[in-house]
Order: sequence, then C-alpha cells, then structure tokens
Amino acid sequence: MNLPVIVSQLDTYGAVRARLGADALGVSLWLPPSLAAALAVESRARTRLRAELDARGLEVVTLSGAPFDEGGGGTPAWDQPARREYTLDLARILLDLLDEDAVRGTVGTIGIGPREGWAEAEEKATLGILRRLSHGLADLAWQNGRAVGVGFQPAPGLVLDSPEQTVAALSRIDKDRLGVCLDLGHVARTWPDPAAGIETVTDSGLAIVEVRLTAVAGSTTGAWREGLGQLFGRQGPLTENLTLVSQASSAEQIAGDVAYLLAELAALGLAPENEPCPAR
Repeated sequence: MNLPVIVSQLDTYGAVRARLGADALGVSLWLPPSLAAALAVESRARTRLRAELDARGLEVVTLSGAPFDEGGGGTPAWDQPARREYTLDLARILLDLLDEDAVRGTVGTIGIGPREGWAEAEEKATLGILRRLSHGLADLAWQNGRAVGVGFQPAPGLVLDSPEQTVAALSRIDKDRLGVCLDLGHVARTWPDPAAGIETVTDSGLAIVEVRLTAVAGSTTGAWREGLGQLFGRQGPLTENLTLVSQASSAEQIAGDVAYLLAELAALGLAPENEPCPAR
C-alpha cells in the first residue's frame, strides 16, 4: 500500500462526512511499516497527506499500528526492535497530521506477544524496548510540544488477554505515555464481567488511550453495552478516543454504522462532542 492508495481511500470518508452533514469527521488511518518509514522522513509527503485530509474535512487523532504488515509475513512480538521503530514512525507522522488545536494523539497496537512460549527472556527484552519507546515518545513531545500515547490491545492468545493478564504484563511500563487500547468486542466476548474487567484495568493506574468497537445493527449485546456504559458512565469518560471499526465499503454503509453507534450512545444518555472515528 502506498500514499496514492491511502489518498484515494480518503474520498470515501469525505463522502461519509458529507452524508452525516458534519463539518469534520475523524478517521483513524492504518499505515504499513514500509509507508510509515518513508513518511516519517519525508516532510513534504506528510504535508501532502495533511492537505488531502483537510480538503475532505477529515481529522486524524489516532493511527493504527495493527496489523503490522500487509503481506502475511506475521507480526513480530514486542521483544523485537522493529515494533518500536514502526510505532515511533507512526508517532512522528501523527504529530504532523494532528489538528492545530490538538495537544495529543494516540497510536494503537496489538500487544505484547504470543502467550505460548513467552518466558523471562522475552519479557526482559520487551521491557527494555518499551522503555526505549517511552523515551522516544518523550523526546518527540519535548520537540513538538504535543504528546503521543501508545495503547496496547489485549487479544486472544496474547500475553495481554484477560484483565488480570493485561495488568500484570503492563505493571512496569511508563503509564504516562503507554496504556491500553481496548477492543470492546473482545472485552464483551471473552471477559466474564466487562464492566468489572475495565475497572480492574483502570484501578491499576493504566490509562485506556483508545477504545475500538464495531457497532452494526444486530451485533451489539448486553455485555457490549455494559462495557460501553462503564467506559462512558457516571464516573466520566475513561478514554478520549472512540474508534468505530467499520467493515462496510460504501460511504452510505459507513454513515449508517456511525448513525447506529450514535444511537447506541444516545440510549445510554451519552452525547459525544465528536463523531466516532471510522477505522482505516
């Protein structure tokens, strides 16, 4: 995937924004490592991408670092430096894509590695890489005056899976710059008590930097709604970024997914200031 392909896909989301009658629409972009590495060092290409977003009334506050690549070559675990380098490339790009008024953004990634075969050596290597990631993010914040946080997403079969496993695996990270990216569908399907699981994560001091969810008529469940209520309930929002993962391909279908999610939020008495962000 190259930059012209990304730009051509933005037309769909520009059409979604128009259908919703919104002045601006947030989108979360996925950039493969090869493209991210090129954009991270090519300021004119970043400027072009920002101009293409502006021309369509689109805003970016989140980038997705998962999946890692598009060729089926597998995803290296976080004990490999390639994950840190890719994530820092995304952070550098995001700082140039953020709206002028935005003070921070988010990169979401799958973490940390496969649970099978994960041992002390892998854990030690990962902690070292995460420390260097945190230092890199701190340097970018100092240079740009704006911050990027990274969220690690629990998923089946990974070191991060259940609430307790997630808290244990991330207990020694820099919690000011690193946190959790929650897939609400995974939470609803596999966590016995979604609301209690989310509370376990936040009580540990981990920030939920992004929530990703699918909201299509017929797909939402009671557990899904309980998780959503916990995230945006009486205690106030536990995250700043809510990303709608839409599998639809047409502007009409994506706009319908956004409208459905807004209806689900309204049923909970919630009125977000910004529309949820369709992913990719």
